[in-house]
Amino acid sequence: MVSSSVAPEIVVGHWFDTDTPTLPSDLRGRPVLIHAFQTLCPGCVALLSLHFTAPHWPWEGPDDEAESRRIRNILHRDGGTRRTYAAMVQSLDANVGRVLQALDATGLASNTIVVFTSDNGGERFSDTWPFSGMKHELLEGGLRIPAIVRWPGRIAAGSVSDQAMATIDWLPTLLAAAGASSDAAYPSDGEDLGPVLTGGATSYPRKLYWRYKAGSQRAARDGNWKYLRIAGNEFLFDVVKDPRERANLKDREKDVFDRLKADWEAWNATMLPERARPANYVHPGNLTADRYGVVNPAPVAPSATLPKN
Repeated sequence: MVSSSVAPEIVVGHWFDTDTPTLPSDLRGRPVLIHAFQTLCPGCVALLSLHFTAPHWPWEGPDDEAESRRIRNILHRDGGTRRTYAAMVQSLDANVGRVLQALDATGLASNTIVVFTSDNGGERFSDTWPFSGMKHELLEGGLRIPAIVRWPGRIAAGSVSDQAMATIDWLPTLLAAAGASSDAAYPSDGEDLGPVLTGGATSYPRKLYWRYKAGSQRAARDGNWKYLRIAGNEFLFDVVKDPRERANLKDREKDVFDRLKADWEAWNATMLPERARPANYVHPGNLTADRYGVVNPAPVAPSATLPKN
């Protein structure tokens, strides 16, 4: 699905793609969209948001038509293999390459920022070493995602940054790179990290907060320290020295633990309240072997009366 909007000086386009055999994440000929941007508004600042669903449920590669016909539920827990996962990642990689080739062919590569990232940590067949946890969990394996940026002449090729960042930072970062800023009435929760990415500033500590309904999960990151609550258990980790989150320092560093917990509570007070009803784990123990002991709450019986407005 493609949609685009045109303003006098900016073009924004969204492309959602799938990875089923009938409509694979295969961009043969589709980088024509990049040429379309040039036609819509030559010389404009443009943003293309391209969303691959690979690797993701359903677990099927570009040539897995038989598996596609077999599946009756997208959450097919009896399917997928590491080989299938590899095929999906290879397809993703090849098609990202086609986008980069299209930028080269149109002469736009030198003046285009390319960001490759994801919306959550890996799951099922992905390798998140050295982190523990996965998607739907506030352990580092569920929070850490790839963040690869190409900006020729501005970001040094092969450079690595240890700057802590979140997806919310891309909005102010890209706006600043384009010479714009957020509407003052709707400020971004993120920060402009362009100076750090381009080498004009050094990395600096950040405070980041999360909450996730399943398991009543909470997390706060402040520099190297991380407060975590999951399924009623609380932890304090130094995630730089201990990225697998094994050494619980909440008693040894009680002042830090108490401070981060209080910081999370203060932040949470500024958020919308969580829904009261229970939320299920996506990977409970009866479905995911290494999550043994994880049990979903019993369903809440529907109320006999409708709530009053």
